[in-house]
Amino acid sequence: MERKLTIFYTSDSHGYFAPVDYAKDCRADTGLANCMANFTDDGNTLIIDGGDTLQGSPFTYWLYSRSRERSLVPAALLNLGAYHFITLGNHDFNYGVEELERYLDALRARCLCANVEGLHGVEKTAVVTLRNGLRVGLAGVTSHFIPQWEKAENIAGLTITDAFEAAAAALRELRAQKTDLNICIYHGGFENDVDTGAPISSSGENQGWRICRELDYDVLLTGHQHMPLADRCFFGTYTCQTPDRAKSYVRMDVTADDAGTVRAVSQLCPAGSRTLAAAETLLAPLERETAAFLDTALGHLDTALLPDDPLTMAAKGSLIANFFNQVQLEVSGADLSCTCLGNEVKGLDENVTVRDIVATYLFPNTLKTLKVNRAVLKTALERSAAYFALDDTGALTISESFLKPLPQHYNFDFISGLEVVIDVRRPVGERVVSMRFRGEELEEDRSLSLCLNNYRASGAGGYEVYTACEIIRDQPEEISEQIIRYVDRHRDIRVDKTQWLKVQY
Repeated sequence: MERKLTIFYTSDSHGYFAPVDYAKDCRADTGLANCMANFTDDGNTLIIDGGDTLQGSPFTYWLYSRSRERSLVPAALLNLGAYHFITLGNHDFNYGVEELERYLDALRARCLCANVEGLHGVEKTAVVTLRNGLRVGLAGVTSHFIPQWEKAENIAGLTITDAFEAAAAALRELRAQKTDLNICIYHGGFENDVDTGAPISSSGENQGWRICRELDYDVLLTGHQHMPLADRCFFGTYTCQTPDRAKSYVRMDVTADDAGTVRAVSQLCPAGSRTLAAAETLLAPLERETAAFLDTALGHLDTALLPDDPLTMAAKGSLIANFFNQVQLEVSGADLSCTCLGNEVKGLDENVTVRDIVATYLFPNTLKTLKVNRAVLKTALERSAAYFALDDTGALTISESFLKPLPQHYNFDFISGLEVVIDVRRPVGERVVSMRFRGEELEEDRSLSLCLNNYRASGAGGYEVYTACEIIRDQPEEISEQIIRYVDRHRDIRVDKTQWLKVQY
């Protein structure tokens, strides 16, 4: 006899609840309220979320910084979606234990997080019997890197242990209860390439591959990496992951027979254009208030930060990039900072709004600080210097390698804190002729700290040199939110106008 289970799974919504594009101020086919409109429950269904719900959008920024009395909205929303189980993401701790416990207390779903102790409202495991008699065991775990990322006061009194070890102990507990199949909800991703199996990280931040390889869960629901993944099976464990911001959800159909054989198929499903009616009723008036907040000046810059064409900004500098680096330097405490700009850049008026910021810093990046030296910096700067070329007349232009097969202006990095001179007349790879730190040529053996976005720190865009660097600090709050907080904190801001890069040709 076969019995079936349907799982609807979301994760890493990061406060994107309503179908709204905050940068463009228009409706979009995204958001948790649209995902939930597709859920059905026939009694043989589990609706599950993998965490990182409370932080990451302009809406949740407004909720928690300007409208604290309404901070239970995320719980109310998940209640409307009839969620059965959740686990906690690292960003769910961003507002502290008291706020997190208020959320959990208002939530009808059960929170499973076996490696977090000291938090009211959290269980390690659960066993449920479906209408068809199937006994399903569930456990939840989250990345144990939270103490490295989170402010100490936000996790005071909590103990967060190794995710793999907690998942292993939880599985032993579930097996003792004679379950038919077992599910692990893991706010973490994979440390190995999901296509080749090759190791890509040994830090322990993500342990999904090891959980699949060494434990015997039937289903592993993952998150944290924002990697669209469905209909995959590693070492006998069926697994999936959603992208961030509730762009889509996973539907997994599981079958278990009396012989103990479990099979599953899953698919990534777009959020779609239909919004759950009750959720729209809840969110619509709040979104109108949020829109008014987003369009109100949050602070004042001493000059408008206007974009130019990509070549001019790269060659002569961009005050937009300088400002982003200015923020990154303060929040990281690093010696140096580098950032990049999108292929299209909106820019900021003197009276800067939250909407301006999210429309100008487009990437869902977070911040890392690396230990670097002259050799590392030169290699990285040479990659950016390859952006330039000279045409037949000797005029400066953009290298074809940054334009084809698609424009990659975002792979040119703007640095602050280091005065750099490059000579485009020299061969690619030999163009950096000077690097001066605080007025002196940087010594070969001197170590500095460099903050940059996580995308670049991963080596993406031709910056593989960063992958071998020691990570000094990892700040998983999105950089766009760091910028918002910086403006909110300072209000009247003098933008750094230094031209850090000089291009000779």
